[in-house]
Amino acid sequence: MINTTWLRTFCTLVDVGHFTRTAERLHMTQSGVSQHIRKLEEQLGSQLLIREGKQFRLSEAGQRLYVEAQDILLALSNLQRTIGEDPPYEGEVRIMSPGSVGLKLYPKLLALQARHPKLVIDYRFAPNQDVEQAIASSRVDIGFMTARSTLPEVQSTAIAEESLLLVLPASAPNMDWDTLMGLGFIDHPDGSHHASLLLGANYDEFQHSSLFPRAGFSNQIGMILEPVSLGLGFTVLPAHAVEAFPRTETVRAEYLENPVSETLYLCTHRQRVLQKRLETVISHLKVWLQ
Repeated sequence: MINTTWLRTFCTLVDVGHFTRTAERLHMTQSGVSQHIRKLEEQLGSQLLIREGKQFRLSEAGQRLYVEAQDILLALSNLQRTIGEDPPYEGEVRIMSPGSVGLKLYPKLLALQARHPKLVIDYRFAPNQDVEQAIASSRVDIGFMTARSTLPEVQSTAIAEESLLLVLPASAPNMDWDTLMGLGFIDHPDGSHHASLLLGANYDEFQHSSLFPRAGFSNQIGMILEPVSLGLGFTVLPAHAVEAFPRTETVRAEYLENPVSETLYLCTHRQRVLQKRLETVISHLKVWLQ
């Protein structure tokens, strides 16, 4: 493989036409320039310069090398510049989070992308465990979890609190225990966990969500309130999921006497140096979650 330092010295010498001025331009000694040329000739097994006293001219091999080297050195220069560039609003940003916070953040991220089309948002909805594994294996750049990561590769920082809300049909007369029992529970993947946290802190009668008649189930975060809106049951959801529901007039979200919230953690790979586009997106995410 051709030594690019020697090649650059050779091309500069051809451009300048003088060993001393080449040495000055490259901040080298004249003997250093001569040594680079000699090593390049030895490596290629061809004479590149025909020396005539203090002057020189290119051999046929030297002429061919000079022509071909222009594209090589230009490509290397462009590569170095491209790699060195780190624009704040260009490139792909891969994000993964639980559904509730995703419903809040994804539309805002799309609006950001609309303003900066070279910023490409890749957003995945997933439970905590999947987010944690994706960050640890560098399959995503930024993750959100509702529990602090236990993996050494994952750095998790508390960034926000999200309230849990009791959500009933708008027509429900009240939110006492008998009303909940009469409605039945609209379950979801985190339903039992959320119900245990919120209802356990506010209803003496609560022992487990399985005590409620099961009135339905959905694993699509955006669809969980559909049966609630039709009067088919109640559920417990994080506030962002409730805020994202388009027909808020059909449901009633209640902050109970003993409020309960989940901590939201921002997660990145502990060993990764964040590019400017990731820093930019994270700064926006922090503002949106305040």
